[in-house]
Amino acid sequence: EMDDLQRAASTVIARLTGGEAGFITACCASGITMAIAGAMTGTSLLAIERLPDDTEGLKSEVIVQLGHIVNYGAPIDQSIRLAGATAVPAGTVSVTQDYHVAEAIRDRTAAALYVVAHHTVQYGMLSLEEFCEICHARGVPVIVDAASEYDLRGFLARGADIVLYSGHKFLSGPTSGIVTGRKDLVRAAYLQNRGVARAMKVGKESIAGTMAALEAWEQRDHAGIRQREEAALHLWQGALQGLPGIEARIIPDPTGNPLDRLQVFVAPESRFTAAGLASALAAGSPPVIVRNHEVERGHFFLDPCNLHAGEAEIVAERLRAILSAADRPADAMKPARKQSAGALRWPD
Repeated sequence: EMDDLQRAASTVIARLTGGEAGFITACCASGITMAIAGAMTGTSLLAIERLPDDTEGLKSEVIVQLGHIVNYGAPIDQSIRLAGATAVPAGTVSVTQDYHVAEAIRDRTAAALYVVAHHTVQYGMLSLEEFCEICHARGVPVIVDAASEYDLRGFLARGADIVLYSGHKFLSGPTSGIVTGRKDLVRAAYLQNRGVARAMKVGKESIAGTMAALEAWEQRDHAGIRQREEAALHLWQGALQGLPGIEARIIPDPTGNPLDRLQVFVAPESRFTAAGLASALAAGSPPVIVRNHEVERGHFFLDPCNLHAGEAEIVAERLRAILSAADRPADAMKPARKQSAGALRWPD
Protein backbone atom coordinates (compact mmCIF):
# COMPACT_ATOMS: atom_id res chain seq x y z
CA GLU A 1 0.00 0.00 0.00
CA MET A 2 1.76 3.12 -1.27
CA ASP A 3 0.05 5.49 1.16
CA ASP A 4 1.33 3.43 4.09
CA LEU A 5 4.84 3.38 2.64
CA GLN A 6 4.73 7.14 2.13
CA ARG A 7 3.41 7.54 5.68
CA ALA A 8 6.50 5.73 6.93
CA ALA A 9 8.65 7.95 4.71
CA SER A 10 6.94 11.02 6.18
CA THR A 11 8.10 10.02 9.66
CA VAL A 12 11.71 9.68 8.52
CA ILE A 13 11.61 12.92 6.53
CA ALA A 14 10.10 14.85 9.43
CA ARG A 15 12.78 13.58 11.81
CA LEU A 16 15.66 14.60 9.57
CA THR A 17 14.31 17.91 8.24
CA GLY A 18 12.25 19.28 11.11
CA GLY A 19 9.18 19.44 8.86
CA GLU A 20 5.72 18.53 10.06
CA ALA A 21 5.33 15.95 7.27
CA GLY A 22 6.89 14.87 4.01
CA PHE A 23 6.78 12.48 1.10
CA ILE A 24 8.95 11.19 -1.73
CA THR A 25 8.32 11.91 -5.38
CA ALA A 26 10.01 11.16 -8.69
CA CYS A 27 12.47 14.07 -8.59
CA CYS A 28 12.83 17.62 -7.32
CA ALA A 29 11.29 19.05 -10.51
CA SER A 30 8.12 17.04 -9.93
CA GLY A 31 8.17 18.24 -6.32
CA ILE A 32 8.04 21.84 -7.57
CA THR A 33 5.00 21.07 -9.71
CA MET A 34 3.25 19.18 -6.91
CA ALA A 35 3.93 21.81 -4.24
CA ILE A 36 2.66 24.60 -6.48
CA ALA A 37 -0.40 22.61 -7.54
CA GLY A 38 -1.13 21.92 -3.88
CA ALA A 39 -0.92 25.61 -3.04
CA MET A 40 -3.47 26.22 -5.80
CA THR A 41 -5.99 23.46 -5.02
CA GLY A 42 -5.64 22.78 -1.33
CA THR A 43 -7.39 19.47 -0.66
CA SER A 44 -10.19 19.97 -3.22
CA LEU A 45 -10.19 16.69 -5.14
CA LEU A 46 -12.28 18.21 -7.91
CA ALA A 47 -9.82 21.08 -8.37
CA ILE A 48 -6.98 18.54 -8.42
CA GLU A 49 -8.66 16.67 -11.28
CA ARG A 50 -9.21 19.92 -13.21
CA LEU A 51 -5.55 20.90 -13.34
CA PRO A 52 -3.62 21.95 -15.31
CA ASP A 53 -5.87 23.54 -17.93
CA ASP A 54 -8.87 24.52 -15.80
CA THR A 55 -7.85 26.96 -13.04
CA GLU A 56 -11.11 28.90 -12.84
CA GLY A 57 -11.61 30.16 -9.31
CA LEU A 58 -8.09 29.17 -8.23
CA LYS A 59 -5.09 31.31 -7.40
CA SER A 60 -2.61 30.47 -10.13
CA GLU A 61 0.34 32.88 -10.05
CA VAL A 62 3.75 32.09 -8.57
CA ILE A 63 6.25 34.82 -7.64
CA VAL A 64 9.89 34.11 -8.56
CA GLN A 65 12.86 36.46 -8.47
CA LEU A 66 14.01 36.94 -12.06
CA GLY A 67 17.54 35.91 -11.12
CA HIS A 68 16.11 32.58 -9.93
CA ILE A 69 14.42 31.59 -13.19
CA VAL A 70 17.09 29.08 -14.17
CA ASN A 71 17.46 26.04 -16.37
CA TYR A 72 18.58 22.84 -14.66
CA GLY A 73 18.12 20.66 -17.75
CA ALA A 74 14.69 22.18 -18.34
CA PRO A 75 13.36 25.68 -17.58
CA ILE A 76 12.21 25.95 -13.98
CA ASP A 77 9.17 27.93 -15.05
CA GLN A 78 8.03 24.86 -17.00
CA SER A 79 7.66 23.03 -13.66
CA ILE A 80 5.39 25.90 -12.64
CA ARG A 81 3.39 25.78 -15.88
CA LEU A 82 2.88 22.01 -15.58
CA ALA A 83 0.75 22.74 -12.51
CA GLY A 84 -1.39 25.14 -14.53
CA ALA A 85 0.23 28.15 -12.87
CA THR A 86 2.03 31.16 -14.31
CA ALA A 87 5.44 32.40 -13.17
CA VAL A 88 5.46 36.09 -12.26
CA PRO A 89 9.06 37.39 -12.36
CA ALA A 90 10.03 39.89 -9.67
CA GLY A 91 12.94 42.31 -10.08
CA THR A 92 15.61 42.28 -12.75
CA VAL A 93 18.35 39.84 -13.68
CA SER A 94 20.87 41.63 -11.46
CA VAL A 95 18.81 42.96 -8.55
CA THR A 96 15.57 42.32 -6.70
CA GLN A 97 14.29 44.92 -4.24
CA ASP A 98 11.70 44.26 -1.55
CA TYR A 99 9.08 46.29 -3.41
CA HIS A 100 9.56 44.17 -6.54
CA VAL A 101 8.23 41.14 -4.67
CA ALA A 102 5.66 43.03 -2.60
CA GLU A 103 4.11 44.69 -5.65
CA ALA A 104 4.05 41.41 -7.60
CA ILE A 105 1.76 39.80 -5.01
CA ARG A 106 -1.92 40.14 -5.80
CA ASP A 107 -5.23 38.30 -5.41
CA ARG A 108 -4.23 35.52 -7.81
CA THR A 109 -0.91 34.73 -6.10
CA ALA A 110 -0.87 31.09 -4.98
CA ALA A 111 2.74 30.76 -3.82
CA ALA A 112 6.28 32.08 -4.14
CA LEU A 113 9.27 30.01 -5.26
CA TYR A 114 12.80 30.57 -3.97
CA VAL A 115 15.66 28.75 -5.70
CA VAL A 116 18.92 27.83 -3.96
CA ALA A 117 21.44 26.76 -6.60
CA HIS A 118 24.76 27.69 -8.15
CA HIS A 119 22.82 28.43 -11.36
CA THR A 120 21.04 31.44 -9.85
CA VAL A 121 22.41 34.98 -9.84
CA GLN A 122 24.62 35.02 -6.73
CA TYR A 123 24.33 38.73 -5.95
CA GLY A 124 21.61 41.36 -5.70
CA MET A 125 18.82 38.90 -4.84
CA LEU A 126 16.69 38.96 -1.69
CA SER A 127 17.76 36.59 1.05
CA LEU A 128 15.40 33.78 1.99
CA GLU A 129 14.53 35.56 5.23
CA GLU A 130 13.63 38.79 3.39
CA PHE A 131 11.65 36.89 0.77
CA CYS A 132 9.68 34.95 3.41
CA GLU A 133 8.94 38.07 5.45
CA ILE A 134 7.42 39.86 2.44
CA CYS A 135 5.42 36.85 1.28
CA HIS A 136 4.16 35.80 4.71
CA ALA A 137 2.93 39.32 5.41
CA ARG A 138 0.48 38.76 2.55
CA GLY A 139 -0.33 35.15 3.43
CA VAL A 140 1.68 33.68 0.55
CA PRO A 141 3.49 30.37 1.23
CA VAL A 142 7.14 30.07 0.22
CA ILE A 143 8.42 26.97 -1.58
CA VAL A 144 12.21 26.47 -1.64
CA ASP A 145 13.94 24.45 -4.35
CA ALA A 146 17.02 23.16 -2.51
CA ALA A 147 17.66 20.20 -4.79
CA SER A 148 21.43 20.12 -4.41
CA GLU A 149 21.77 21.39 -0.85
CA TYR A 150 23.45 19.69 2.10
CA ASP A 151 21.48 21.33 4.92
CA LEU A 152 18.30 19.33 5.52
CA ARG A 153 16.95 21.56 8.31
CA GLY A 154 18.07 25.13 7.74
CA PHE A 155 15.61 26.31 5.09
CA LEU A 156 12.51 25.42 7.08
CA ALA A 157 14.11 26.97 10.15
CA ARG A 158 14.69 30.20 8.19
CA GLY A 159 11.04 30.55 7.25
CA ALA A 160 10.24 28.34 4.25
CA ASP A 161 6.87 26.58 4.22
CA ILE A 162 7.87 23.73 1.90
CA VAL A 163 11.40 22.65 0.97
CA LEU A 164 12.32 20.31 -1.88
CA TYR A 165 15.48 18.18 -1.88
CA SER A 166 16.98 15.71 -4.28
CA GLY A 167 17.34 12.17 -2.99
CA HIS A 168 20.18 11.30 -5.34
CA LYS A 169 22.71 14.12 -4.95
CA PHE A 170 24.34 14.61 -1.55
CA LEU A 171 22.16 11.85 -0.08
CA SER A 172 23.42 9.39 -2.74
CA GLY A 173 20.08 7.60 -2.88
CA PRO A 174 17.99 6.58 -5.89
CA THR A 175 16.65 9.20 -8.29
CA SER A 176 13.91 10.92 -6.29
CA GLY A 177 12.67 14.15 -4.77
CA ILE A 178 11.86 14.87 -1.13
CA VAL A 179 9.03 17.23 -0.15
CA THR A 180 8.94 18.46 3.45
CA GLY A 181 7.32 21.24 5.47
CA ARG A 182 3.93 22.37 6.73
CA LYS A 183 1.56 19.43 7.01
CA ASP A 184 -1.38 21.13 5.28
CA LEU A 185 0.75 22.12 2.29
CA VAL A 186 2.50 18.74 2.15
CA ARG A 187 -0.86 16.96 2.23
CA ALA A 188 -2.21 19.14 -0.60
CA ALA A 189 0.95 18.49 -2.63
CA TYR A 190 0.75 14.74 -2.03
CA LEU A 191 -2.86 14.65 -3.21
CA GLN A 192 -1.66 15.77 -6.64
CA ASN A 193 -0.85 12.08 -7.18
CA ARG A 194 -4.57 11.91 -8.03
CA GLY A 195 -4.04 14.50 -10.77
CA VAL A 196 -1.11 16.04 -12.62
CA ALA A 197 1.46 14.10 -10.58
CA ARG A 198 0.12 10.74 -11.74
CA ALA A 199 2.59 11.09 -14.60
CA MET A 200 5.35 11.76 -12.04
CA LYS A 201 4.67 8.84 -9.72
CA VAL A 202 7.50 7.30 -7.76
CA GLY A 203 7.98 3.56 -7.34
CA LYS A 204 8.14 1.68 -4.07
CA GLU A 205 11.80 0.90 -4.73
CA SER A 206 12.70 4.60 -4.86
CA ILE A 207 10.69 5.34 -1.72
CA ALA A 208 12.43 2.57 0.22
CA GLY A 209 15.83 3.52 -1.19
CA THR A 210 15.42 7.19 -0.32
CA MET A 211 14.31 6.32 3.20
CA ALA A 212 17.45 4.20 3.55
CA ALA A 213 19.60 7.06 2.22
CA LEU A 214 18.06 9.47 4.73
CA GLU A 215 18.68 7.09 7.61
CA ALA A 216 22.25 6.49 6.41
CA TRP A 217 22.75 10.27 6.37
CA GLU A 218 22.25 10.30 10.14
CA GLN A 219 25.12 7.82 10.57
CA ARG A 220 27.43 9.17 7.88
CA ASP A 221 30.98 10.18 8.78
CA HIS A 222 30.65 13.70 7.40
CA ALA A 223 34.05 14.80 8.71
CA GLY A 224 35.77 11.78 7.16
CA ILE A 225 34.09 12.40 3.81
CA ARG A 226 35.18 16.03 3.94
CA GLN A 227 38.79 14.96 4.53
CA ARG A 228 38.73 12.60 1.53
CA GLU A 229 37.25 15.33 -0.67
CA GLU A 230 39.95 17.78 0.40
CA ALA A 231 42.63 15.18 -0.31
CA ALA A 232 41.25 14.72 -3.84
CA LEU A 233 41.28 18.47 -4.47
CA HIS A 234 44.92 18.80 -3.37
CA LEU A 235 45.86 15.77 -5.47
CA TRP A 236 44.31 17.34 -8.59
CA GLN A 237 45.80 20.74 -7.86
CA GLY A 238 49.22 19.14 -7.57
CA ALA A 239 48.74 17.25 -10.84
CA LEU A 240 48.07 20.53 -12.64
CA GLN A 241 50.88 22.50 -11.03
CA GLY A 242 53.47 23.84 -13.46
CA LEU A 243 51.55 23.00 -16.62
CA PRO A 244 51.62 25.87 -19.17
CA GLY A 245 48.40 27.88 -19.34
CA ILE A 246 46.74 26.08 -16.44
CA GLU A 247 45.90 27.52 -13.04
CA ALA A 248 43.91 25.68 -10.37
CA ARG A 249 42.33 27.18 -7.27
CA ILE A 250 40.36 25.52 -4.48
CA ILE A 251 37.16 27.50 -3.94
CA PRO A 252 34.17 27.17 -1.58
CA ASP A 253 30.70 26.13 -2.71
CA PRO A 254 28.72 29.22 -3.82
CA THR A 255 25.57 28.34 -1.86
CA GLY A 256 27.35 27.55 1.40
CA ASN A 257 27.45 23.76 1.28
CA PRO A 258 30.34 22.37 3.37
CA LEU A 259 32.59 21.44 0.47
CA ASP A 260 35.10 22.94 -1.92
CA ARG A 261 35.77 22.43 -5.62
CA LEU A 262 38.75 22.91 -7.90
CA GLN A 263 38.36 25.78 -10.35
CA VAL A 264 40.57 25.12 -13.38
CA PHE A 265 41.50 28.15 -15.50
CA VAL A 266 42.54 27.34 -19.07
CA ALA A 267 44.63 29.87 -21.03
CA PRO A 268 45.74 29.66 -24.70
CA GLU A 269 49.27 28.67 -23.63
CA SER A 270 47.84 25.25 -22.76
CA ARG A 271 46.77 24.81 -26.40
CA PHE A 272 43.26 24.12 -25.12
CA THR A 273 40.19 26.16 -24.47
CA ALA A 274 38.24 25.34 -21.32
CA ALA A 275 35.56 23.78 -23.53
CA GLY A 276 38.15 21.79 -25.47
CA LEU A 277 39.81 20.43 -22.33
CA ALA A 278 36.43 19.50 -20.84
CA SER A 279 35.63 17.60 -24.06
CA ALA A 280 38.98 15.80 -24.00
CA LEU A 281 38.40 14.66 -20.43
CA ALA A 282 34.89 13.45 -21.28
CA ALA A 283 36.10 11.54 -24.35
CA GLY A 284 38.34 9.14 -22.44
CA SER A 285 37.60 5.79 -20.85
CA PRO A 286 36.35 6.13 -18.23
CA PRO A 287 35.01 9.61 -19.04
CA VAL A 288 35.85 12.40 -16.60
CA ILE A 289 32.87 14.75 -16.48
CA VAL A 290 33.52 18.28 -15.20
CA ARG A 291 31.14 21.06 -14.19
CA ASN A 292 31.28 22.95 -17.48
CA HIS A 293 28.52 25.53 -17.05
CA GLU A 294 31.02 28.41 -17.14
CA VAL A 295 33.46 27.27 -19.85
CA GLU A 296 32.74 30.39 -21.90
CA ARG A 297 34.52 32.29 -19.11
CA GLY A 298 37.66 30.20 -19.55
CA HIS A 299 37.30 27.78 -16.66
CA PHE A 300 35.50 24.72 -15.35
CA PHE A 301 35.20 22.98 -11.99
CA LEU A 302 36.22 19.58 -10.67
CA ASP A 303 33.85 18.24 -8.02
CA PRO A 304 35.11 15.65 -5.48
CA CYS A 305 31.65 14.59 -4.27
CA ASN A 306 30.66 10.91 -4.28
CA LEU A 307 33.95 9.57 -5.66
CA HIS A 308 34.71 5.90 -5.09
CA ALA A 309 38.07 4.61 -3.89
CA GLY A 310 40.77 5.11 -6.51
CA GLU A 311 38.76 7.47 -8.72
CA ALA A 312 40.53 10.64 -7.57
CA GLU A 313 43.80 9.12 -8.74
CA ILE A 314 42.29 8.26 -12.14
CA VAL A 315 41.22 11.89 -12.58
CA ALA A 316 44.70 13.14 -11.64
CA GLU A 317 46.35 10.75 -14.10
CA ARG A 318 44.03 11.76 -16.92
CA LEU A 319 44.58 15.48 -16.30
CA ARG A 320 48.34 15.09 -16.39
CA ALA A 321 48.34 12.78 -19.40
CA ILE A 322 46.11 14.97 -21.57
CA LEU A 323 47.89 18.20 -20.73
CA SER A 324 51.40 16.72 -21.00
CA ALA A 325 50.83 15.08 -24.39
CA ALA A 326 52.70 16.48 -27.38
CA ASP A 327 49.62 16.41 -29.58
CA ARG A 328 46.19 17.92 -29.05
CA PRO A 329 42.81 16.59 -30.22
CA ALA A 330 41.24 18.26 -33.25
CA ASP A 331 38.73 20.17 -31.13
CA ALA A 332 41.22 21.30 -28.47
CA MET A 333 40.69 24.98 -29.28
CA LYS A 334 36.96 24.80 -29.89
CA PRO A 335 34.95 27.80 -28.68
CA ALA A 336 32.36 27.46 -25.94
CA ARG A 337 29.10 27.32 -27.84
CA LYS A 338 25.67 26.18 -26.74
CA GLN A 339 24.75 23.53 -29.29
CA SER A 340 21.61 21.41 -29.41
CA ALA A 341 22.46 19.34 -32.50
CA GLY A 342 23.63 16.38 -30.43
CA ALA A 343 20.31 16.16 -28.62
CA LEU A 344 18.44 16.20 -31.91
CA ARG A 345 20.45 13.21 -33.16
CA TRP A 346 19.48 10.93 -30.27
CA PRO A 347 19.48 7.89 -30.23
CA ASP A 348 21.93 7.80 -33.15
